[in-house]
Amino acid sequence: MNVEYTGRQFEITPAIRKEVETGLNKLSKFLGETFKSKVILTAEKSRRIAEITIKRRNNPIVGLAESLDMSAAISQALGHIEKQALKHNGRKRDTKRVTKAKWKREAPDVELT
Repeated sequence: MNVEYTGRQFEITPAIRKEVETGLNKLSKFLGETFKSKVILTAEKSRRIAEITIKRRNNPIVGLAESLDMSAAISQALGHIEKQALKHNGRKRDTKRVTKAKWKREAPDVELT
């Protein structure tokens, strides 16, 4: 699991880093062990924004949340990612496979005289 951190007007502390990594470790149950993630933490005047992007083999999953507190925004973004991962895995699991039509061997139309 590769994690890339970006702080925009926000310093990433070891406590924040640990919170993100424990959340991503919980998500590894659904997503598997091989994925890349980017974490962008932004501080603005009166809000904190957390954007977590997980890049899987076939599609990216993005969790975006904003709150007054950064840890709350991170937990909300991880919650969004968890919902999306469960939804995607459920769709993949519930896809019905269609059986192929059986090949019929018919005798050629030949008249015997």
